[in-house]
Amino acid sequence: MTTANPPRQRAPDCAPWNKGHLIGPKPPLKLPEVWGIRIRLQLDNNTRQLALFNLAIDSKLRGCDLVSLQVRDVVHGGRALKRAAVIQQKTGRPVQFELTPNTRRAVEEWVDAAHLQSGDFLFPSRIHGSPHISTRQYARIVKSWVTQLGLDPAEYGTHSLRRTKATLVYRRTRNLRAVQLLLGHTKLESTVRYLGIEVDDALEMSEQTEV
Repeated sequence: MTTANPPRQRAPDCAPWNKGHLIGPKPPLKLPEVWGIRIRLQLDNNTRQLALFNLAIDSKLRGCDLVSLQVRDVVHGGRALKRAAVIQQKTGRPVQFELTPNTRRAVEEWVDAAHLQSGDFLFPSRIHGSPHISTRQYARIVKSWVTQLGLDPAEYGTHSLRRTKATLVYRRTRNLRAVQLLLGHTKLESTVRYLGIEVDDALEMSEQTEV
């Protein structure tokens, strides 16, 4: 007699951080908000969180992919890469991203300050038994960032950071295919839904139309 295979368990690091919470589309950060968080972290000399924030904005990665980055994914020979690529845990497909000068500098300073080696996780956990920060820890950090800006933490989340640069790229170029590649989506329809651009574009066209 054969038995059915047990259901595949979700990896701990990809467990939804918002389980049990009301969820909905999380708006991207605006440029003044991005710089507001960045400047606060710089003034606080918070090297770890500055590297995490800048990399979250540039990489546009899902939380589970961001927190599981290893040093070698973004740093070679002590220098941060201008471009990197990782395999997405959700889709199993590769996605590439750029690291801007601010991000490269922040990552290099963090790796040096934390004495991290090539095979180490880029953002190791301070909790015993956990190799890197969890998506739940990452969500709490994001909550602290938006709260310090005076924003409602219930309205923003880790996907706000994932959407921020992708939304700016779309607004400047209207190139959906480019944004699809940057987000690592397999279908263009997913990118349209993710950015919520159909409604935004319709409202923008309506505002520009006088009757």
